[in-house]
Amino acid sequence: MINVNKNDEPLDLSYLREMSADNAEFIIEMIDLFKAQTPVYLSELESAVADKNWPLVSTCAHRMKPTFAYIGREDAKLHMQMIEHNARELIEVEALPKAFAEIAEFVPVLYRQLDLARADLEKEL
Repeated sequence: MINVNKNDEPLDLSYLREMSADNAEFIIEMIDLFKAQTPVYLSELESAVADKNWPLVSTCAHRMKPTFAYIGREDAKLHMQMIEHNARELIEVEALPKAFAEIAEFVPVLYRQLDLARADLEKEL
């Protein structure tokens, strides 16, 4: 479940800061990459959910899962982990369309957070 209380907080970019030795330019590139790849991944996941292709749902969720942790949204990572697990194990698959809708509704909020983080990082350049 997405923690909506975190939607108005700055992102915790500590993982990317540590991984990049606090290189703002690198972190900006990672933010841009996330924003470029996520729509493609979400589209694949949406199609797989609509088709009830649970193995593909699990694969898509697995692919997306770590990217949310990298940008400081562990709650979204855990949500994707639940989707991955339930699709793989065929547990409560009837709830997966709603779980997908929740992540799809969350991504525009996350993009706003990323835009704010990116603007702050640009000030460091």
